[in-house]
Amino acid sequence: MHVKPKILIIYTGGTIGMVNDAKTGELKAFDFNHIYTHVPELERLSVELTTVSFEHPIDSSEISTEHWSRIATTVSENYALYDGFVILHGSDTMAYTASALSFMLQGLKKPVILTGSQLPIGTIRTDGKENLITAIEIAATKDENGSPLIQEVAVYFEYSLYRGNRSSKISANQFEAFESPNFTPLAVAGVEIDFHKDDLFRTSLTDVQFSTNMSHEVGLLKLFPGINFNLYKPLFDVNQVKVLVMETYGSGNAPSNGVFQELLTNYIHAGGIVVNVTQCASGKVEQGKYETSSFFNKIGVISGRDMTTEAALTKAMFLLGQQLTLENLKLQMTTSLVGEMS
Repeated sequence: MHVKPKILIIYTGGTIGMVNDAKTGELKAFDFNHIYTHVPELERLSVELTTVSFEHPIDSSEISTEHWSRIATTVSENYALYDGFVILHGSDTMAYTASALSFMLQGLKKPVILTGSQLPIGTIRTDGKENLITAIEIAATKDENGSPLIQEVAVYFEYSLYRGNRSSKISANQFEAFESPNFTPLAVAGVEIDFHKDDLFRTSLTDVQFSTNMSHEVGLLKLFPGINFNLYKPLFDVNQVKVLVMETYGSGNAPSNGVFQELLTNYIHAGGIVVNVTQCASGKVEQGKYETSSFFNKIGVISGRDMTTEAALTKAMFLLGQQLTLENLKLQMTTSLVGEMS
């Protein structure tokens, strides 16, 4: 007897859950308990769907660590009851949420798929229906042994499935809104869904390690020509900022500025951690490749290699929340925990 996979849909907010009010014409969130009314195609999927929604849908620009904790807690509390999870989320900060959840829910052996849309699901040309239907289908897919095929946090958008902590939003107005610049898509949906099985993440952990402790003591500095480093001195206060993610040029380069180098040196000596990621859409940091980045190696700046900014920030927030020693935190920052770096 065929048992339908059980999928929990978690609606947090975002464009995908919007329909036009018949009276006012304004967009409003619809009741996901009536999801089959708005997406009748779901009736044809061989899955058992359950929905849960945030009481007050959140615009993705309002997403905070508290919302991440709520999502992670919902997955954790229902983990044993469902075969997979689909999280509906606004696209603007989806890559941040996907990255954060990948660290908060380590040891997954079930899929947690985030998706959304560029147009409301009540719009004729919406991309929301396809994104939702295929995300559910992927979440319900089993391997030849009957285990979930996807066992990690991922983002599905416009025919492509990406590792969550490798994804970035790259377009505000195209349906192809996301990319995974340094890692191949996990799957591509065409007539068939083509899974790239050799690239799927498999954990070495026995059980899910669930933690919602996230620190806010993380800063971000993006370099640009002519930057006045004196304006950014508060970012180098180790009492306020424990980890500073630094977006540098190319393969990890920065200007040989005396004020900047003094700020970095004093900050690291005081116990601050600096993580170097590239501003480029693809590629990786190679500290010491050029003279302008060799100084970073001398003072102990950590190379973020090919991590996205979203992954570097959320990883730092997560690790700081685990109350690790300084040396262990540095070690974990340079170690790929859930496939976030090559």
